[in-house]
Amino acid sequence: MYAHLDCAYTDKMKTTVLKKKMTKKLTLFTLAYFVITMSWAYPWHMVFFHNLYLEWGAFTRDQPIIPFGIAAILIQGIVIGYLYPYYNKVDGNPILRGIKFNLIIGLMTYTAMGFATAAKFQIEPVTHFIGFHTIFQTIQFITTGAVLGWIYRK
Repeated sequence: MYAHLDCAYTDKMKTTVLKKKMTKKLTLFTLAYFVITMSWAYPWHMVFFHNLYLEWGAFTRDQPIIPFGIAAILIQGIVIGYLYPYYNKVDGNPILRGIKFNLIIGLMTYTAMGFATAAKFQIEPVTHFIGFHTIFQTIQFITTGAVLGWIYRK
């Protein structure tokens, strides 16, 4: 007599559990994306190649506005982690799926941070800047993509 109520209750519980699981994965990925990106970006831009970026004209501030960089990284992590489950519908190696997705979505960041930056600022030689930028972002999106795939594995 009340079987339809039990079914509706069970469906609602499954949905609630799934939402909690996805929220946990999104939070975990966003934190991982932030830690990996900051661990990679800060030494790359501020230690290893800082003088080159200054010579090229890619850095024009005496001190970067770190909170803006933090906000950008967190927003990127949230967007990538939110969109990934819509892509992650096929079988296969979850790490490779994460890398593939992250390289695809990373093209958006790459063009905005690479080509658009070079178009707006007097960066010379622009080919060196684009080359370093390509290497940096390729490594960034491969490493964070591997973690993306691992966190969202089934």
